[in-house]
Amino acid sequence: MQPRPSICSRCLRHLTNAYAYQPQGSHRSYPKYSSTAAATTPAPPIEQTILSAPPLTRYPPTQPPSHRPPEFRKSQLHRQYTSLLRSTPLILLLQHNNLKATELMAIRRELAIALQKLDDQSEPSTFSPSKGIKLQIIQSRIFSAALRIVEYWNPTISQPPTLNPQDPTTPSSMSGIPNTTPSPTDPLVTHSLSRRARNAVISKKYTHPLSPLLSGPLAILTFPTVSPAHLKIALSILSPRAPGFPAPLRRSNPGYHDPVTQAGLQKLLLLGARIEGRVFDTEGVRWVGGIEGGLEGMRGQLVGMLQGFGAGLTGALEGASRSLYLTMEGRKSMLEGEGKGEDDGEVKEGGGG
Repeated sequence: MQPRPSICSRCLRHLTNAYAYQPQGSHRSYPKYSSTAAATTPAPPIEQTILSAPPLTRYPPTQPPSHRPPEFRKSQLHRQYTSLLRSTPLILLLQHNNLKATELMAIRRELAIALQKLDDQSEPSTFSPSKGIKLQIIQSRIFSAALRIVEYWNPTISQPPTLNPQDPTTPSSMSGIPNTTPSPTDPLVTHSLSRRARNAVISKKYTHPLSPLLSGPLAILTFPTVSPAHLKIALSILSPRAPGFPAPLRRSNPGYHDPVTQAGLQKLLLLGARIEGRVFDTEGVRWVGGIEGGLEGMRGQLVGMLQGFGAGLTGALEGASRSLYLTMEGRKSMLEGEGKGEDDGEVKEGGGG
């Protein structure tokens, strides 16, 4: 045991007087002694000296480490485009050439008016995707990178390293806590902006069918659901072509023939579409928009086709069974006729004898 330090009475008196006397305006602090015994700190327990603190995730769950700084506008656009591609089943891709803000506003206005007219004609209980249909300008290179991430990156989140509970250096509080460090190179970080995602798709830069079209000034028209009726209206506004997709008449929609609107529409060019993960050219887009009755009409056509196929199959099976039945009946009649003829011959021979 260490000896207790002692202070003589004279030194203690001087220290007390020095602490009590502080000149006016002085910010100097003096130590305070409550007793002659020095304060001692107890030694930490032996478990604290041999066990380290459990590793914690040192970043917020909404902001994991990224390959690019997340505060940049490019990173935010990349996240936005990735979410848009994953949640939107129908996207029209258009090219615009020096489209002005007033022209873009006029096109959006006429598109909203035409879609609203379609909603007014439909049943009130029917879900309408018109409010979710949006026309926006995109950054082609960032959109191309987001498209590669969505198409070719399938993150497989690896499990955290298993811990040995019998190891004395393994604290019990580490169970269930991933050993994740705030570094973009961590293998557990697998989001769209992670370094693993970037390295996985960097070699697939020009392999997607839409890659040749993703250059220059681009705009996209997004649909929350695949609705051929709404797609037909949008094509009639943005890329009209008679007879299937005629432009609105001046009498019914005079704003469509406004010079500002027409100047903006002349700068738009339909390139293709991405529908349910598949790429369609302009003719394929018009084929989807030309389906009569929309999805209900397509379901009706499919049901009619299946019913016709089933009726044909049933008729073919019934015809085969009917033919087999008639054949067997004919053979039976023939055998009965032969047996009856033999019996009559035997009766005649017996009577003559």
